[in-house]
Amino acid sequence: MTVERRNNVRVLGEGPVTMVFSHGFGCDQNMWRFLAPQYSERFKTVTFDLVGAGGSDVRAYDPAKYATLSGYADDLLEIVDEFASSPVIFVGHSVSAMVGLLAGIRAPEKFAAHVMVGPSPCYINDGDYVGGFTRQDIDSLLDTLESNYLGWASSMAPAIMGAPTQPELGQELTNSFCRTDPDIAKHFARVTFMGDNRADVPKLIAPTLIVQSSDDLIAPLAVGEYLQRTLPNGMLRVVENVGHCPHLSAPSASADAMDDFLASIGH
Repeated sequence: MTVERRNNVRVLGEGPVTMVFSHGFGCDQNMWRFLAPQYSERFKTVTFDLVGAGGSDVRAYDPAKYATLSGYADDLLEIVDEFASSPVIFVGHSVSAMVGLLAGIRAPEKFAAHVMVGPSPCYINDGDYVGGFTRQDIDSLLDTLESNYLGWASSMAPAIMGAPTQPELGQELTNSFCRTDPDIAKHFARVTFMGDNRADVPKLIAPTLIVQSSDDLIAPLAVGEYLQRTLPNGMLRVVENVGHCPHLSAPSASADAMDDFLASIGH
């Protein structure tokens, strides 16, 4: 199976620098439709689906390989090697921000910069660290997801999306959740919400922009502030937005933040 088929890779543009976009849990590459195309005029852009999502080849899904985010980082490095002109600018939403972090630590020469949209290195509160959830919250979330995935998706997706003035986006995310194979979604949710990458954050040396919504149920502002303090070369940009997907519900503000960051690093 080719990398292109496995991850449903799509390439636009022919710029000298490549931007690679990676979606979050329950989503697919279509979630970048308001951002990625405008960058294809200046950059080569690569979008893809994580294995198990969207148009990826689900035959490639291996629960052992994807028991941690490291398996997804392996896939990302293969995509960069085959489709990108290194070093790339990586744009990752939510859990994919941590996938990019791991790949960037493993192969720093392949990444010029990272843009993290709604990232979180750990969702569970721990001492002075505020992740937004207690361990009991996460256990309850995963138990509900395990027993009634479609019901969980229908209730949680609109809350995750937020965007109260754009209810169609909440419905879109619900539909995206419901299209995902439930067994794969349950497994990926456990990997996502039980993960802890805080020890990895200081190892990412590339310039990194954190795009943080002002009101985010999944990644509260305290998480963005933690990442800004902990990343060696991090910059935080808060956009006025309710929800976890500012690239969909506030694309202009997200693009402005990205453009300022790209200009600051010479792109």
